[in-house]
Amino acid sequence: MSDRQDRKPLVVITGAAGSIGTAVTRALADAYTVVGLDIATEGAACPCYEVDLTTADSIELALRKLSEEYGDDIASVIHLAAYFDFTGEDHPLYEKLNVEGSAKLLQALQPFQVGQFVYSGTMLVHRPAEPGERIDEATPVEPKWAYPISKARAEAAIRESRGGIPAVLLHLAGLYDGETAVPTLSHQIARIYERDLKSHLYAGDLRAGQAMVHVDDLVDAVRRTVDRRGELPEETTILVGEPDPPAYADLQDRIGTLIHGKERWTTLTVPEGVAKLGAWLETEGEPLIPDAIDQGEKPFIRPFMVEMASDHYALDIARARDLLGWTPRHNIRDVLPDLVDALKRDPAGWYEANGITPPDWLTIAAQKTDDPAGPERLRQHHRQDFRRTHRMTLWGGFLNMAVGAWLIASPSTLAYGSTAMAVSDMVSGALLLALGFVSLSAAHGWARWAAAAVGVWLLFAPLAFWAPTAAAYANGTLAGALAIGLAVLIPPTPGIDPVAARTGPTIPPGWAFTPSSWFQRLPIIILAAVGFLISRHMAAYQLGHIDSAWEPFFAGTRPGLNGTEDIVTSTVSEAWPVPDAGVGAMTYMLEFLTGIIGSCRRWRTMPWLVMLFGLMIVPLGAVSITFIIIQPIVIGTWCTLCLIAAAAMLIQIPYSLDELVATTQFLIRRKKAGRPLLRIFFTGDTDDGPWQPVSDDFRQPPGRVVREMLSGGIGIPWNLAFCVAIGIWLMFTRLTLGTEGGLANAEHLIGSLVITVTVTAFAEVARPIRLVNMAFGAALIVVALIYATGPLLMAADIVCGLALIALSLRRGRITTPYGGWNKGLF
Repeated sequence: MSDRQDRKPLVVITGAAGSIGTAVTRALADAYTVVGLDIATEGAACPCYEVDLTTADSIELALRKLSEEYGDDIASVIHLAAYFDFTGEDHPLYEKLNVEGSAKLLQALQPFQVGQFVYSGTMLVHRPAEPGERIDEATPVEPKWAYPISKARAEAAIRESRGGIPAVLLHLAGLYDGETAVPTLSHQIARIYERDLKSHLYAGDLRAGQAMVHVDDLVDAVRRTVDRRGELPEETTILVGEPDPPAYADLQDRIGTLIHGKERWTTLTVPEGVAKLGAWLETEGEPLIPDAIDQGEKPFIRPFMVEMASDHYALDIARARDLLGWTPRHNIRDVLPDLVDALKRDPAGWYEANGITPPDWLTIAAQKTDDPAGPERLRQHHRQDFRRTHRMTLWGGFLNMAVGAWLIASPSTLAYGSTAMAVSDMVSGALLLALGFVSLSAAHGWARWAAAAVGVWLLFAPLAFWAPTAAAYANGTLAGALAIGLAVLIPPTPGIDPVAARTGPTIPPGWAFTPSSWFQRLPIIILAAVGFLISRHMAAYQLGHIDSAWEPFFAGTRPGLNGTEDIVTSTVSEAWPVPDAGVGAMTYMLEFLTGIIGSCRRWRTMPWLVMLFGLMIVPLGAVSITFIIIQPIVIGTWCTLCLIAAAAMLIQIPYSLDELVATTQFLIRRKKAGRPLLRIFFTGDTDDGPWQPVSDDFRQPPGRVVREMLSGGIGIPWNLAFCVAIGIWLMFTRLTLGTEGGLANAEHLIGSLVITVTVTAFAEVARPIRLVNMAFGAALIVVALIYATGPLLMAADIVCGLALIALSLRRGRITTPYGGWNKGLF
């Protein structure tokens, strides 16, 4: 008994094993005997009894053990345990733990001599004030969402169940310290750190602020509450927090300055309805593409939060000063630099401590280095390099503004002859002026892509409006190409993930070379330029800018027209709503431009571009070949320029396939690694393997450069060369053997397909496709037996068919490895 009499006053803390409970325990330990109650006792800084506050039997058992060890005289019970989440949705534990648990605890404490019951409530139970006003303890209790509603109900239960136990209801502001903060603030910091689009948007009053309180100040307020337990009213409410919170806009600017060095972080006000719809689509709506929401985790901002965006909580803390002698010693404005420093010092650790899912680049960067500050250093180096390169290439933005000015003035000087085209070019010019100006800031990479989109329209506009003059067509074509080139061909390329830009291999794992090198892309770029010039000549004839089209070999089927003129004015061509040759020219120009964009690592830094590049070459190449196939069958003649353009398109196919394969392999690897496929598709990612400083060496002798350009990933086995020769022979049997009718059409069709398949098989990664020629060989034999009108024609086709089957059996040598792809190259 004497031990109990000599013991310091007993304080019981629920939730003692938590971070706040631990801090309060240590603050009271010098003057009080502190005992904890918690559902999980590990990590508690004091003796702690396990208890489930949702069960009366568990509470009574824990208190019985406490009584046996420490007696029935309790100076203060500090009730910290509660359920909390930021979903805004109701949860059974709000009622069972927060409300009923508080009542059950007080009921179980009735046999004890309790000097005080301290409840950790929240200021959010009060009706918010307007900016410029304050709330105090008399402000009506009008909670708006599940958590504060449960806290208000818990306080009502405390009043009903406390009996003769004095109660102090501490209405606390949002908590923070030098490393962690209340979710609203920590997520705000994270959004700005990540440059998330939502970091620039807000649906409420930018003057509104949320009061906060440093953990040390909270602990001090609790200690003072316990120390003055004999002086306080029987039941009282006390607001605890910093009285003058910074406005949301001020916080934005301060955080932006601390993280990114910006003097002002642009924040735009969004209508509440629009913000709620966006938040609902992100959290409740079914995503159009499942992978768009990583790992199934919902975003932090919920529709209910949008409704409270203008809620202002500035506090009148006169009662805390009068009853407790308490005022805060910290201010969020002063501690914010410490919060940001903690983020920069260990980004992954900061995100974990604040319970925030880190962005993908940060997770991968943390895996790539053992240094906690590694991710931040990577981000800073990427940012510095990006801005340095951007400063060196500001001329691109200025020149695009000049292109815009040129377009605005063009209609009045070039006599377009089309009001629609004049208006289109003037509007496009104004857009380029504005976007070029915005793109002078490194922070607005989107403006460069927007300028490129304007450039695409400029390429298409002369076709859409059937430009009546050559000047209008040429102006649109050149201005569009320049707009795209000046916007996105000039480094730095915007939109690439920092980790993708600064880590990972240049050569794909298991490969011997990078398929994105300049040596690999140059043949495509050159062929695209050839195709553009040819198609543009034919488009000029279709638009009526020239009187005749060049054709050295073939006559037309209509009087006065040669083969080229006949085909480009045929019913097939005129079925298009725009000049089809012009569409071809536009496609070749886009191939030319997209062939230039990106580094030798673009197979993993810009997957979307590689796929777009391949889409323009492979499927559109097939369309071009199809058009060649139908010329003699449907129209009855050939077009030399069409044949050259189709050949240019066809030869691009094998040169583009290895980069498509490398990018596909990369996306599959990252998907298997659990990475978000959709995001990686557009922003890139790192990959297995170290950083490799590989670059194309154009200082070699010209002959060696040409050999590297023509041979990378391409091989022409002798058997495939013979297949191409057979295909060409079959296409022109009308001229060589005089075949006619169904046989001539069938031979032409099979010959075209054989050439297409064989040239595609020149790519080592596509070598198995050569086996399709065996089916064409068999088809040719069947055609000969059905349609041949004489022994010579039949023998020629049968020999060609058997030769195709035999020649397709040999694969030819595969000179380099292509990762796991080689296993399928039979």
